[in-house]
Amino acid sequence: MKPLFLNPPTFEDFDGGAGARYQASREVTSFWYPTWLCFPAGMIEGSRVVDAPVQKLSLEQCIDIAREFDVVVMYTSTPTLQIDIETARRIKEVKPDIVAVLTGPHVSVLPDESLKTGNGIIDIVCRGEFDYSTKELCEGRDWSRIDGISFLKDGKIIHTTDRPPIADLDALPFVAPIYKRDLPISEYVIPHFKNPYISIYSSRGCPSRCIYCLWPQTFSGRSMRVRSPQNVYEEIKWIVDNIPEMRELSFDDDTFTANTKHAREIAGLIKPLGISWTINARANTDYETLKILREAGLRHVVVGFESGNDLILKNIKKGVTVAQAERFVKDCNNLGLSIHGAFIMGLPGECRETIQQTIEFAKKLDLNSIQASLASPYPGTEFYDLCKTNGWIAPGNFIDDSGHQKCVINYPNLSNTEIFNSVEEFYNKFYFRTKYIARSIGRMIIDGEERRKLLKEGKQYLAYMRKRKESCSDCK
Repeated sequence: MKPLFLNPPTFEDFDGGAGARYQASREVTSFWYPTWLCFPAGMIEGSRVVDAPVQKLSLEQCIDIAREFDVVVMYTSTPTLQIDIETARRIKEVKPDIVAVLTGPHVSVLPDESLKTGNGIIDIVCRGEFDYSTKELCEGRDWSRIDGISFLKDGKIIHTTDRPPIADLDALPFVAPIYKRDLPISEYVIPHFKNPYISIYSSRGCPSRCIYCLWPQTFSGRSMRVRSPQNVYEEIKWIVDNIPEMRELSFDDDTFTANTKHAREIAGLIKPLGISWTINARANTDYETLKILREAGLRHVVVGFESGNDLILKNIKKGVTVAQAERFVKDCNNLGLSIHGAFIMGLPGECRETIQQTIEFAKKLDLNSIQASLASPYPGTEFYDLCKTNGWIAPGNFIDDSGHQKCVINYPNLSNTEIFNSVEEFYNKFYFRTKYIARSIGRMIIDGEERRKLLKEGKQYLAYMRKRKESCSDCK
């Protein structure tokens, strides 16, 4: 059977992340590659990947494309489940016999509920990694003999044997050839990357114990599995030879530096290629590893600082202290590494004082760029269980009708409205500092490309915040 791997249309500015569509609109337009969909697409003859938000395809255009396929596979999430089920319904109106498959963390954790919500529209949900499950489905294997799936049969939900996480990652195909075959590479843009960029994985899973992080707890696992450094090098060499427009390579691993030996070996192999690259790193990575990576072409690191309060960091099992984070930033600055910092507002222990503490912490670090998100307790995470036990989850959806993230947490001494408003306060106090503005003006004066980029991002940010405030008025 011919499969269509579809990232369906959603909302304007709907971001991507972790190899798939993200769960909400973001402040500045960002598009991440649908990497999870591209792995199995590379193993199945006649497959096609469609990324509707990036390719600017309407639902009607996606439905027209789906007519030519026997299976449609979509990666869904808690906030987008209903939207994706509706997409499947619309596709089945024109092709009733197409097999509709949902994948991703939400359906992995709640397969029964997801199938019931699908009300006969969704044929199969894949639990966990779905590379081989979708391959075996398209080969025509009996559904009952495909591990890691759940489906309805005669009104009864059938769960097949759990599929273990893939151990031999080298056996998987390269995703870059699928990007080149199916996707408009020049349209994939992340503001703090050199663009266009290419994103790959060198590993799956993360050994960290952060209670809020969705993918390791629900999908890719807390055991880090790695590709051999040689295998990683060979894909990057293919990219260099076949996608010359790439200006930067991104390792989208949950934490590239979790296995420092592996990271150093990859760096040694790709150093002669002379490319610029970026990683997700933890704020306790040692100086010597950073130095080796920097000398091999590492330009930029994305780091989850989350909070400037040590008690909150302890509550979320971050495994990093404020002091370690400060030392890490100094090391990066000494090495000339750019840093994009991620922060989360509303984690357990948050109060008015800690909000201000985190904002001041980010200003002190003086990072190149930041993102501030609302804490979201997704099903399957330890954070969700904690919020349910303590009655902290407010009624309502994770996103509003225009795709903007809502705060679904109410603490006894801190309301969801206060947490929601803290995000805009954070951005304003960080980006509208005299020091930051002066530095940005300096960059704009000497670099025309940087000037156009910053002006575009500033316009997008102001428009986003205006829409966010208007559309989320019901948070108050």
